[in-house]
Amino acid sequence: MEDYQKYLNPKVLNKINNLELKARLIVEGFISGLHKSPFHGFSVEFAQHREYVPGDDIRYIDWKVYGRSNRYYIKEYEEETSLTAYLLLDSSASMQYASEGNMSKYDYACHVAASIAYLVFRQQDMVGFCTFDDKIQKILPSSSNAAYLRDIVKTMAEVSPQEKTDISEVLKYVGERLRRRGLVVILSDFIDETGNILAGLRHLRHRKHDVVIMHVLDPDEINFPLQKLTQFEGLEDVNSKVIINPRAIRNAYLEEINKFISHLKSGCVANRIDYVQITTDQDLGVALSAYLANRAGRR
Repeated sequence: MEDYQKYLNPKVLNKINNLELKARLIVEGFISGLHKSPFHGFSVEFAQHREYVPGDDIRYIDWKVYGRSNRYYIKEYEEETSLTAYLLLDSSASMQYASEGNMSKYDYACHVAASIAYLVFRQQDMVGFCTFDDKIQKILPSSSNAAYLRDIVKTMAEVSPQEKTDISEVLKYVGERLRRRGLVVILSDFIDETGNILAGLRHLRHRKHDVVIMHVLDPDEINFPLQKLTQFEGLEDVNSKVIINPRAIRNAYLEEINKFISHLKSGCVANRIDYVQITTDQDLGVALSAYLANRAGRR
């Protein structure tokens, strides 16, 4: 039997070209490492009471309410429909960054998004997908057809990260156009003003969506290991260049990046948004665990 868990390692995945195949291998590897299946069937949830009228099924009379009010009320239920997961993938220029030996942030995010899509289809749920920078670039409406994964992967391959980011406007635009409440998963390095990011996220929450943000970072951005005199270029401004000694700014940089992450994380917690930090050298099971934890927590 093949050891699928090895496919959670980004360096192993680099040897495979077909992203659709990789998504399947990642998910199967993840599932094979679980002690309990993460998949659940449909359920029925209580919605509201209404007064009994002749012809109603007496099995649904709430006798506790009758005991308190001496009136007959029917429990109304609504079937829990299949989940709709909306995957929003940042395709701005900064997502191209890759330190030596690692995938670019965009490629890593593509692997995570494709894997989540495969996992959702495996659960017979629905997936919608879009790429964005300072505006929506590509958008695919939601579908529960597993063959749709091919369209998602094809769309990822057609995108070339190159513009700036405007997450706030993108999230407001998306929030206004998602007719059905669902789980919105945003994969991005979130290079934008924290206030703008949180404003967009709050808009999605106001529209009653569950939200998970997957903060995709390169290890270099977290550890800042550079030592030699280096030319730095703006990730989303090619005209911004400066030559500097990294050791002279390392402490200040680390203070700023940690402050940014802390602010973003606390803003997410305050708005009941799941924050997940992932780095491009990390096991892809981390992202899938976060997705499943969110779904389990919302049931």
